[in-house]
Amino acid sequence: MKSNRLSRLRRFRVVLPAKTAGDPAPVSANLDFHEAEDTPYGMRLAAWWSWRFLVVVAAVGVLVWLLSKLSLLLIPVMIAALISGLLSPVVNVLNRKLALPRVLSVAITVIAFLALVISGLSMAGQRLTAGFAALWNQAIVGVEQIQTWLFTGPLQLTNADLQNVFDDALRELRSNATNILSEAISWGSALGQILTGVLLALFTLIFLLLDGRKIGLFLINLLPRRARPAMDGAMTRGWSALVSYVRVQLLVAFIDAVGIGFGAFFLGVPLAMPLGIIVFVGSFIPIIGALVTGALAVLLALVANGWVNALIMLGVVLLVQQAESNILQPLIMGKAVSLHPLAVVLAVAGGTMVAGIPGALFAVPIMAVLNAVVKYLARRGWDDDPFVRDQYGVGEDPHAPPEPSTEKSHELSPARERPEHIATED
Repeated sequence: MKSNRLSRLRRFRVVLPAKTAGDPAPVSANLDFHEAEDTPYGMRLAAWWSWRFLVVVAAVGVLVWLLSKLSLLLIPVMIAALISGLLSPVVNVLNRKLALPRVLSVAITVIAFLALVISGLSMAGQRLTAGFAALWNQAIVGVEQIQTWLFTGPLQLTNADLQNVFDDALRELRSNATNILSEAISWGSALGQILTGVLLALFTLIFLLLDGRKIGLFLINLLPRRARPAMDGAMTRGWSALVSYVRVQLLVAFIDAVGIGFGAFFLGVPLAMPLGIIVFVGSFIPIIGALVTGALAVLLALVANGWVNALIMLGVVLLVQQAESNILQPLIMGKAVSLHPLAVVLAVAGGTMVAGIPGALFAVPIMAVLNAVVKYLARRGWDDDPFVRDQYGVGEDPHAPPEPSTEKSHELSPARERPEHIATED
């Protein structure tokens, strides 16, 4: 009985597979702890990203430093670019719709623009000169009231106390006479730089309106031929974003000027029209311009008509600015330049910290242009851009019917999509 069971078990022998050469050895057999990587993978990945980030930050810092050294040249050029973005549609209408020569169209547009600016400034200057006489008398009355409050109020000052204050101020003035003279000389040189910048901006504006496309093509032709279609399309989209920004900002500034100017007029605040012009100019500087011009309107109301009128004027300013920031900016500016309001605030704050008032003025248009260019390049917009297809013969027409899939068409399609004069490198 027992022998029969043993014979049956021998029939069911289990044969284990033999060890082959391709099987991996145990981990502990091939692990050399002396040559293993000591730095974890997460730390190596963080270091890999960190040094590249530092290189990018250093490159941006060097670029900003170089541009700050060329501020006298750069600021007029950027101002001319903003104004040309505003005036280029007018030049195109005169040139294409009315069939006027390009030179004549540019001359008419620039002369009309200068006449409009000079007439507005002269009218504002005349109103300021006439209004400051009455405002000066009201300011003197206000100073006398302050002086009376100092004598009869809780401070109970005397003439001797005021005389000591004036004497201290005169001593400080005399001790800092050298610094005041140097500041006056620096202001004189600054006025000379401003005049130079105005002339440079005027000449740059004329040539941007006259030969803007040629200047853009000159810059694009410096790139390799393979990159020219994409960069031409991206620069065209960036210029369109700049034009949209200037148009929308002009509309927003006009609405701000009309709202605050009419509010000051109905409240009896003096210099209402010059105040509206100042608000119009200041509105081109986002956030900061609105704060400064609004404070000026409230100050004029306080000096001229008292604190009650100043509080009402403050309410008008806040109402206009809130309507701008909560209604106009999201509905108009957001669609025009595709920037979130938080991005606008951060760009203005960063531009102010880096370059002061010019940084606040140019931060948003630069962000708008960069946003349009980066989006165009990231989504390969030149593949289906009609402008690029007309200029360079590359890309696909999304509205064109599909071509027949023949062997001949397959052989010719690469040559049609990437012509020889574009596909080859310089």
